[in-house]
Amino acid sequence: MLVIHLRQGGSDVADKISGMILDHVTLRVRDLARSRAFYVAVLAPLGISIQMENQGAVGFGKPGKPQFWLGPGNAPSGPTHVAFIAENRAQVRAFYAAALAAGGKDNGAPGLRPQYHANYYGAFVLDPDGNNAEAVCRFSEV
Repeated sequence: MLVIHLRQGGSDVADKISGMILDHVTLRVRDLARSRAFYVAVLAPLGISIQMENQGAVGFGKPGKPQFWLGPGNAPSGPTHVAFIAENRAQVRAFYAAALAAGGKDNGAPGLRPQYHANYYGAFVLDPDGNNAEAVCRFSEV
């Protein structure tokens, strides 16, 4: 299983997290229209939106930088785990609620995961292809 944590550029909070080594990642999905609609809904609470559509692929990110791509494929890439940075815990909860409303399946309700980090607050959902999508905030609640 491939695990990818994406740093979304353009966020003061995200810029504080160092060590990012990936520029972008692409997931192959069975039904691009369905996956596109799912990720439009679930990434909106994180301030992530479609930045580019090119040659049948859709690129999501913060303004000006598509980092998370979906592309058509006969077989999905997964199962894959992709973790998106949330600027606060409210965004994690909003991501989770949006994912369930968009047809995602619960794979871990919002909450602290101290086994990863003292302030690791995440939520996990399965997307239409069974990939584990996560929103994570590593900062204490203010």
